[in-house]
Amino acid sequence: MATQYDEATTAATAGPVPAEAHGPAMPGHEAGAEGAHAAAEGHESGGLPQFDFSQWPGQIAWFLIVFFVVLAFMRFVAVPKVGGTIEAREGKIAGDIADARRMKDEADAQAQAAAVEAAQARAQAQKLAAEARAKTQAEISARLAEEEAKLAAAGAQAEARIAKARDAAMGNVQTIGAETAQAIVEKLTGKAASAAELSAARG
Repeated sequence: MATQYDEATTAATAGPVPAEAHGPAMPGHEAGAEGAHAAAEGHESGGLPQFDFSQWPGQIAWFLIVFFVVLAFMRFVAVPKVGGTIEAREGKIAGDIADARRMKDEADAQAQAAAVEAAQARAQAQKLAAEARAKTQAEISARLAEEEAKLAAAGAQAEARIAKARDAAMGNVQTIGAETAQAIVEKLTGKAASAAELSAARG
């Protein structure tokens, strides 16, 4: 075991063994300029292809193809669709605004018509009230005149009755006076007074 460890250590520190020490090279593994060139190409191919000038024409061609495809897609698909959506949206907004204005105009017209109708109704009501007031005043005046006429007639009748009663009372007073005078004379003289004497006494 110690001998194998020493041999491994010696081989590691000794460096690479020349190719001649291993005998002739196998076909396809010859060392030379072609191997070095292949190693150099493998080392260069490990970098970024964007910095490889030999690949720029293909990259530019693909860039132009993708660019024009995207441009065509935006021009014929995306932009018309977005533009149509925007136009439809603007059309809808314009239609809504037009409907709102139309409804506002209709509401204003209805409000004006209602105001006119209210004014006409108010004027009609005032006219009817004035006519009713005038009719009522006329009826009241006619009723008052009728009542005043009735009162005047009743007053005239009452005055006539009063005058008649007064005349009757005055006639009764004269008769009572004559009878009283006759009784007094008869009481004083012991004989009844004649009609001529009573008339002379009244006269």
